[in-house]
Amino acid sequence: MKKALVIALCLIMAVSVMFVGCGDTTNTEETTVPNETTLKFGSGLYVTAPSVTDATEDKDGSGKLDVTVAAVTVDAEGKIVSCALDTSSNTVNFTADGKAVAKDEFKTKYEQGNDYNMVAYGGATKEWFEQADAFEALVAGKTLDEVKALVAEENKGTDEVINAGCTIMINEFVGAIEKAYNAAAESAVTAADTLKVTAATEQTCTDATEDKDGSNKVAVNVFAAAVNAEGKVVVCASDCVEVSFTFTTEGVATLDTTKEVVSKKAQGADYGMVAYGGATKEWHEQAAAFDAACVGKTASEIATLVAEDGKGAPDLQTAGCTIIVSGFVKAASKI
Repeated sequence: MKKALVIALCLIMAVSVMFVGCGDTTNTEETTVPNETTLKFGSGLYVTAPSVTDATEDKDGSGKLDVTVAAVTVDAEGKIVSCALDTSSNTVNFTADGKAVAKDEFKTKYEQGNDYNMVAYGGATKEWFEQADAFEALVAGKTLDEVKALVAEENKGTDEVINAGCTIMINEFVGAIEKAYNAAAESAVTAADTLKVTAATEQTCTDATEDKDGSNKVAVNVFAAAVNAEGKVVVCASDCVEVSFTFTTEGVATLDTTKEVVSKKAQGADYGMVAYGGATKEWHEQAAAFDAACVGKTASEIATLVAEDGKGAPDLQTAGCTIIVSGFVKAASKI
């Protein structure tokens, strides 16, 4: 009798363990997006209003432009599955006698890594790229409204954000995420793919003359993509933000900083390539042709899409992209 009772108790315990295990598995399935499930993909830019300073005898004048790019994947419930962020912060200079100053190199904040020096000189406990990583991880699983609610006073994050390891201002992150979320569309991307955002800044310098202001122009080319395990692009989106920081022969800045800066893609038909440039396709349509050509390619394969003159290779031009693509390729080659 005792032996039978022991056997019965053992059976009950075994069944209980089985049910507990089943419960854990079910919960995991409910909170994890299966790798074969396709997700919406979107990218967006948040452009901070440019700022300028006049040149003096002791210091060059300057123009500053910050562009934050975000890419997100979104599930059927409207929750963000993954997010990627970076900021291209560009400062260019001009002298008191109206000369544009060329810059050797432009790096995004993420690319600068530890050299951004928030820890060494800013008293922070984590570098910028680490704080960006922390915010990316935090927004996963949240809806857009929940992400927007993370912004607190002075554009910093709530306690939840700070406790997650992100103590920098996050309004630019959230602004870019909002645009990416609202632009998200059905795609072939799955949770197994990795989001990448990059930027490459090109500079054009022109000195001032008595008849015309000088210009230190920056064109921030951005590339957002989802990349599979083989390093091939599943889906991508390109855009460009361009600002000419103008100045006189006395080094006085003349850019109207109150005017909103809109990316070339966002300008749509208003960019005027068809109406005033004699093109057969508008800028955003040609950028879309470039994006289509990148799908299925690795970074090294994308690098072959540009010709010596900066325009697209013959196949790319035939596909409808006849604009200069060197900036796009520089950005895309970083993924």
